[in-house]
Amino acid sequence: MELRDLVDQVPGFDAAAPKEKIKLFAWWVHTHGGKEFFGPAEIRWCYDTLHIDEPAALATYISRLADAKEVIAEKGKYKLARSVRSDLDKKYGVHHSVVAVSKILTDLPSKVPTVEERAFLQEALKCYRIEAYRSCIVMVWNLAYAHLLDWILNDAKRLEDFNATTPKRYPSLKNIQVTKYDDFRDEFQERQVVDIASSAGLINDDIYKIMKAKLDRRNIVAHPSTVVVTQSQADDMVTDLINNVVLALT
Repeated sequence: MELRDLVDQVPGFDAAAPKEKIKLFAWWVHTHGGKEFFGPAEIRWCYDTLHIDEPAALATYISRLADAKEVIAEKGKYKLARSVRSDLDKKYGVHHSVVAVSKILTDLPSKVPTVEERAFLQEALKCYRIEAYRSCIVMVWNLAYAHLLDWILNDAKRLEDFNATTPKRYPSLKNIQVTKYDDFRDEFQERQVVDIASSAGLINDDIYKIMKAKLDRRNIVAHPSTVVVTQSQADDMVTDLINNVVLALT
C-alpha cells in the first residue's frame, strides 16, 4: 500500500494531532516500508512525501511517545508498541497477499512496452486497490491479451507463422492476413487468437491452458450474473497472467 493510499483511508487525517500522524507513519514504515525500526528520518520522509509540514521538534514528539509506552526505544531507534501496532493493523492492515499482488502490478510498468498496455495496467491497479475485483479481472485480461498481440506483431517470424496457421486452424478465416494491431481486434475473437498462437507453436501448452482458463474467467465476470467475485480470484488472475504470460512473452 502506498503511503498516500493509507492516509486517504483515515478520516480527519489532516486535522489529526502530530502524535497520531507519527504513529500512523510508523505503522506504515513497519508494515509497508519493511523496516523493523524507525527514527525521525523515516517519519520526516513521510511528511515530505505527503507534502505536509512536520511538527517542530519532531524527535521530541517521538520521545514523548516512548515515555507513554506507545513506542519502544531500541538500538537507538524506535518501534511501535505491540498494542498500538495491533490496533492499527485492525484498522488499516491488509492480508499479505494484497501487498504481494499490489507490488506485482506496481513493479510492472517498466516491463510493458506500449501505452495501451500501461493504461490497462493502471486501471487494473486502481480497481484492485479499491476492491473492485470484477473490474480488476477484466483489466488484467485486457493487459495480458494486448501483450500477446504486441508480442506477435513485434516479430516478423511470429507474425508470419500466425498468418500461415490461421487457415489451418480456422478455415473460415483463410483470407485474413494480420498486418497491424487493429486486424486482430476487427477480424478475430480473442479465443481464436489464442488457439492460433498455440497451433502455430508461438506459445507453449502451459501458457495456452492459462490463457484459455483466464479468458473463461473473464467472460464469467464481465457479463451480468449472480457470480460472486472475491479477492482470491483477482489474486489468482493477476499472479497467473502477469507471471506466466506477460513476463514470459518477452
